[in-house]
Amino acid sequence: MSLNLSTNLAANRAGLDLSKASDALRNSLNKLSSGKRIVNSYDDPGGMSVAYKLNSRLRRTEAVRHNVQNGISFLQVQDGVLSSAGNIVSRISELRTMAQDVTKNTSDIENYSKEFLELQRQLSQMYREKFNGVSLFSKSSASAISPPSSPVYNKGSEIDENGNTLTKFSRTIYTHDSGQIDDGSVSIGAINFEDVFNLGALDNRYLENFSGDSSNLANPDGLNAVNYPTEAGIFTNDGFLSSILFVSMGQFTSVIERIADARAENGAEQSRLNMVDELLATNMTNLEAAHGRIMDVDVALESTKFARLNVMVQASASMVAQANQLSSIALTLLGR
Repeated sequence: MSLNLSTNLAANRAGLDLSKASDALRNSLNKLSSGKRIVNSYDDPGGMSVAYKLNSRLRRTEAVRHNVQNGISFLQVQDGVLSSAGNIVSRISELRTMAQDVTKNTSDIENYSKEFLELQRQLSQMYREKFNGVSLFSKSSASAISPPSSPVYNKGSEIDENGNTLTKFSRTIYTHDSGQIDDGSVSIGAINFEDVFNLGALDNRYLENFSGDSSNLANPDGLNAVNYPTEAGIFTNDGFLSSILFVSMGQFTSVIERIADARAENGAEQSRLNMVDELLATNMTNLEAAHGRIMDVDVALESTKFARLNVMVQASASMVAQANQLSSIALTLLGR
């Protein structure tokens, strides 16, 4: 190779090697400092694309899991109200048992009816219970609601074991990150208070002028007051039964059975949502692992690479310095 002053080919090549080694060292340092194998999109375009989609699905799955957990909370609050309502009806049936005691006079029965009236009013207030502003219960005359103005509110009907048509309400929880109902969904019930606390015909042994064929113990939204405004002496002004004798023990037993059925349905829905939550947690763990296999840096491998590149940078820098000294040989030949 010729020796000249204007072009130092060895120094240029050593400088290029130094630049490449320095870039590789910086990239390795970025990976170790960030903990990511793919710091820039050009590091692994295909891997970055897959990891991006996995991460997006992971975040959606986490959001779905939050929705499922909120659904479980909704059902737990609903079950708590049903439990209290069951205690109230059990107490009312106890009062009815005591009221039919032959040793009780009219004043005693009137006192039992006073508590009966207050307990009916408490049941009516329970009907209005909500979870985060969303109604826990409904009644037959309610209409279906569609989003986005309000939460999804489905309305349907079914035939019970006695051949009666019952109006059913539910809300749908989407349990898959695709947001498609066919890929995964669970319906949680909005218990129909009107059906659960329906008494049917009152006890005609103590009534002479009741023309209705059905009344409601909970009286949701003044149901009795609307249906029977003229039944003097049977209902109070706000639509509640005035005497405990108007309802037979068999009617109270039927209401208690329907409350038990509603709680059993609630428990079944909670069990299913708990299983869904477990599945989502497992999916999140696996998705996170898949994302990590693509994106996370192998510290042992990368630290070894970093040490090698660090040596190469130092060696390249030394060689650049040596190559830059070649010009001084030319100066020596010129007699300097």
